[in-house]
Amino acid sequence: MEKIEAGTGFRSLTEAIDTTTPAGRIMMQMVGSFAEFERAMIRERTSEGWLRPGLEGRVGGRRRKLDDEKRREIAESVISGRKSGAEMARLYDVSEPTVSRIVAEFRQQEAHEALE
Repeated sequence: MEKIEAGTGFRSLTEAIDTTTPAGRIMMQMVGSFAEFERAMIRERTSEGWLRPGLEGRVGGRRRKLDDEKRREIAESVISGRKSGAEMARLYDVSEPTVSRIVAEFRQQEAHEALE
């Protein structure tokens, strides 16, 4: 590396990069500008990719395995005591924690509706 007036420079021995010359400095600035531009374009495309589905009414994540009617049936069966959470999990081929979440959501929804 050679020292220049403004500080240190970079000279690659294997590539034609030498920031100790005016041409080398301008090339590095151009490379940096292109990299910054490309990063901004990626960020913009990523933002659009996240926004578009939301504007179309879609939500991220995987689709629900159970529709609202099945979820209501699970919650009502477990809350009423007709079936256990484990039985409903086996019947609908979901995990027991999924059944617990459905029941908790249903109870929370009922409590919220009772307050209104």
